[in-house]
Order: sequence, then structure tokens, then C-alpha cells
Amino acid sequence: MSHDLVARIFLPAFTNPHLAKLDDAAIFDTQGRLAFTTDSYVVTPIFFPGGDIGKLAVCGTVNDLAMMGAVPLYLTLSFIIEEGLPEDELQAIVDSAQTAAADAGAMIVAGDTKVVPHGSADRLFVNTSGIGTVPPQIDISGSNARVGDKVILSGTIGDHGIAVLSQREGLRFSTTLQSDCASLDKMVAQMLEVSSNIHCLRDPTRGGLATTLNEIAAQSRVGIRIEEDRIPVRHEVRAACDMLGFDPLYVANEGKLVAMVAAEDAERVLGAIRRNNLGREAAIIGEVTAGRAGRVVMKTSIGASRIVDMLVGDILPRIC
Repeated sequence: MSHDLVARIFLPAFTNPHLAKLDDAAIFDTQGRLAFTTDSYVVTPIFFPGGDIGKLAVCGTVNDLAMMGAVPLYLTLSFIIEEGLPEDELQAIVDSAQTAAADAGAMIVAGDTKVVPHGSADRLFVNTSGIGTVPPQIDISGSNARVGDKVILSGTIGDHGIAVLSQREGLRFSTTLQSDCASLDKMVAQMLEVSSNIHCLRDPTRGGLATTLNEIAAQSRVGIRIEEDRIPVRHEVRAACDMLGFDPLYVANEGKLVAMVAAEDAERVLGAIRRNNLGREAAIIGEVTAGRAGRVVMKTSIGASRIVDMLVGDILPRIC
């Protein structure tokens, strides 16, 4: 039955010369430096406005590569399936994953499938790995932020977390709110075309923008100052956060990036982001400072200063 499942569901969706051999590993030739990443996805529900666990797994893995300036090449997908998952739902998730991989120009070259008894998992978990090539002139890292760099955010924050929560809890909005789940590799490529002074890239997923900025500040041993009025937040997200007592700064995203860019190139990079459909609401939201290393400070809308700490706990579990 497992062989039949693989033959009917996975091979037709992901077929390529590497995968079709059905060996224990894929062998491929490449040149230059490699970026390698792995991740696991346990989001609930597995279908949500704007995506599903298959699209999320591929986009999330592609984005982890892109945040290092890498061009995604090859992915692996492993599915842990709870007994009783309807096959049409699995098929929809597989198709969604393949569409996302094709959009990113990546091939799914290996994978694994396990079925566990009912009650041993929560419908479906997905584990991924990804490999991409990094051009020799690229040096992007969370430890590379420099004093004077501008902080660029590629768009509105909190869309994914609130979209998933709305599906989970049955919340309704006057307008459609969807997850921002998307691959950012093409956006990053456009940014790198206009500047070689992009020092740091990060996608603010679990823990949101605030946690990501704290991670970068700690890794680079710098201070970061942002301005609340410059951070784009959708009305629906802000309203939901106000109602539930959440701070949008800590809500997860799956299709946004934060960039630390040399001041002289910031406007040029911002323009490149805005030319991408996923970055039309991008903004420069602050700068890297020589203040206390590891500290993030925000100028609030009323002109006061607030320390933005790392997220403690998990306000929205099972979000990715």
C-alpha cells in the first residue's frame, strides 16, 4: 500500500530525472558554494486562507536558502501522515508543494513517506531539506549588520499568523485576509542585482519581526532602532491583535523579509523590492545603531521610546 501511495500521489507530482531513479539518495553536479537547510512543518490547520502545509513547507525552505543569497536548486520532502487523512487532501497538498517548487525553480529530488496510527500525529507533518548555490561575491549573514545600515521590511507584518488563527478559531473579517506565504528567491535576486551592500537578510517567521530583529542585533553585536509609524500593518491584523491582546511585532510571517543594507544603497534596494509584486508595501523602518549591543528600541507613534524584547513563550503555537 505504501508503494502504491508513492506511485499514485508523489511520483506523478514530483517526477524529474533525479527522483525517477528511486535510489536511496540523489546525485547531482554543481559548482560554487552551497547553502544547505532543513526544517519541519506542523501547522494546524493544514489548510488555511492563502495556502496549506505543502506550499508552506516549500516556500519556507526556499526562503531559508534565499536569506543567504542562495539560488534554490534541490529540495527533499518527507511526509508523516496520520492514518485516516483523506487522499484527496493529501493530493491537494502535494500539488500545492509542486507548484511552489516549480515557481521557485527548484526540484524535489528525494523524500520519504510514513503513515502512523490514528492519534499518533495530527493529520500531517512535513520535514524538508534544501540545497542552493551561493554566488562567490555574496556574503550575507545575521552577524553582518553594520552601524549605519538601514532596516528594510518588505511588506505588512502578521498576515500569516492571523490568517491561520482566523481559520483555527473561526474568526471573520469584513475583508479577505490571507496568509502571505510565498517564496522570496526572485525578490532577493532583484535586490542583489542593484546592490552588493546587502549585509543581512532574514525572514521574520515564528516570533515575528521583533524576534528576528533581536536575533540579528545579538548576532551582529549592534543596536537597532525602528519607528512604529513606518511599519506597515493591515487594518484586519491590527484589529485582530487589539481584540486578542497580541502585538503585531510578534506575529508570524511567511512571505516577508528584513534586510540590513548600507545607507547609500538603501533607496535603490527598496525600489527593487517594490518592483516585485510581493514587495509593493516595503518600507525603510529604521537603522542599525551603535547603541547597546543586542538591544532593539522602537520610537512609538506618540514619540516615546520602547524596548522591543525577544518573544517569551509562543503566543500562536503550531503556526508553521
